[in-house]
Amino acid sequence: MKYRAVFFDVDGTLVDSNDMHVLAWEEAFRSIEADFDRATIHGQIGKGKDMLVPTLIPDADAGLIEKLGEAHGAVFKPDLLEQVRPFPGAHDLLARVHAAGQTVVLASSASAEEVGHYLDLLDARDLVQATTSSGDVEHTKPAPDIFAAALKKVAPLSAEEVLVVGDSPYDVEAASKCGIATIALLSGKFPEETLREAGAIAIYDDVAALLAEYDRSPLGR
Repeated sequence: MKYRAVFFDVDGTLVDSNDMHVLAWEEAFRSIEADFDRATIHGQIGKGKDMLVPTLIPDADAGLIEKLGEAHGAVFKPDLLEQVRPFPGAHDLLARVHAAGQTVVLASSASAEEVGHYLDLLDARDLVQATTSSGDVEHTKPAPDIFAAALKKVAPLSAEEVLVVGDSPYDVEAASKCGIATIALLSGKFPEETLREAGAIAIYDDVAALLAEYDRSPLGR
């Protein structure tokens, strides 16, 4: 088996949370009377506040970025996080990868608290060998920091022995900067063409479709 570890993005990949992040960011921007349509905001989901805010508000300074990040969290954590559900097949895919002897890593830039919540939501504490969180990185995707941090946690494995599973072009770009290939899923609602242009080596509808094709997918080769 070529790939000895699999780094899973979480939001939009394992759990159905992208639309909820859109709603939280919409409210955050409204707090400063900035109005962006949901499609525009969705196009930036997968980035953290450090990358998302400056893309939409190019002159945002560090104080404004922090303020908006806090406003997003103030909506998402108390009101929306508990509504997030795993995608069908998410736990089973993690279990299949684990059973194959591949190291399972959740490569997220969410807070450690949120990552812990998702581990429980996915019933995956016995399946996941390592995680990343916002405390491990300086910059979020599409910067390579998250996957670079994950690589350190599976040392001495090389980038060529690792595969990323994600849903956004920013997952693909960040992984590529570390020399890691990516399987992309359409569950995050990014266009297939966008994911392919970013460099995804394979594309599936969702985790259930990837699980069904595990043996024939890059995961199982």
